[in-house]
Amino acid sequence: MKAPKLSRKKIWIIAGIVALILVIAGGIKAYTMYTGAQHVAKQTYQKAKTPTARNVSKVIKNKKPLNVLILGTDTGALGRKTKGLSDTMIVASLNAQKETTYMTSIPRDTQVTINNTSQKINAAYTIGGASQSIKTVQNLLDVPIDFYIVMNMGGLKELVNSVGGVDVTPPLTFKYGSANVKKGVKTHLTGKQALSYSRMRYDDPNGDYGRQKRQRQVILAVVRKALSISSVTRFQTILNSVQKNMKTNLTFNDMLALRFSYKNASHHIKSTTLEGDGEMIDGLSYQVASMTERRRVSNKIRQELGLSKTTKLKNGTSTSSSTASSSTNTSDQSTQTTTDTTTTSDSSSYGYSTTTDTTNQYNNSGTPPATP
Repeated sequence: MKAPKLSRKKIWIIAGIVALILVIAGGIKAYTMYTGAQHVAKQTYQKAKTPTARNVSKVIKNKKPLNVLILGTDTGALGRKTKGLSDTMIVASLNAQKETTYMTSIPRDTQVTINNTSQKINAAYTIGGASQSIKTVQNLLDVPIDFYIVMNMGGLKELVNSVGGVDVTPPLTFKYGSANVKKGVKTHLTGKQALSYSRMRYDDPNGDYGRQKRQRQVILAVVRKALSISSVTRFQTILNSVQKNMKTNLTFNDMLALRFSYKNASHHIKSTTLEGDGEMIDGLSYQVASMTERRRVSNKIRQELGLSKTTKLKNGTSTSSSTASSSTNTSDQSTQTTTDTTTTSDSSSYGYSTTTDTTNQYNNSGTPPATP
């Protein structure tokens, strides 16, 4: 029997129904992603008790360059269950207009002063959590930290797995744990392999500096892979891995703003490391960064943020140029070095008003505030 011929009107009705179904399905997908991200943001949010050096809402609203402190702790991996140290410390400077990200690694053994005591910078997280880490980095480099992200090493393994693994080109040949790589040969790493690849230090001729380079490789590979994923199922997997292993002071709205306004900052990525000289102090090995090196790194970050340069660091005070430089200023003038110190710098030089958070102030005993 011959099938009845559909009229043009009926065809358009059916087409309209199909289109409506597709729109609804797309809306469900978008809603799923939105609510999933909102739930994760709520679970991972933890306000830092260190006073915000700048008005971060104003920074994001105007799409100004900003700093995110990335902390990788040694908990959650290789059987570690303690609070741990922040063995990875990176200041990521994001510039939406220039579509650049500038990553500055700080060696775990860098000497700093915390509570009038000489410490390795990775101990800041143990002493006072993310708040103390933020304060210590701001004091060390005289740069504002707008946001922080803490990820444990076990979380790194899960995060890499959630994006389907990452590709890296190793700078040297080595075998460590689950990682077995050759210099210059592009290699695909699973989460377990990426964790081993990121942790190896003693067989690297550049020691912790070499490890920092490999850690940056993995982090960048994860970010780029995550930004390219559109599958709801994979997206939810990523969110789940982040939820269990991350803490941040990024709100849900902050995350949305970064996703839409700063996503192109990953187009051009450069990196550097705060370098120091090895010294034995009270029986412990430190990396001691000179005033010249601290100023070099500080001024480069400040240049990326469009802030005035630090001209001297003395007695805990940072004195900068009277006017902020434009984001296109690329000059790098050198200045005479002065006494090295890591006490609090003048936040007014950051170009934005300081937001005071009285809950962060130290008590009379010098005890740091409650950790985030």
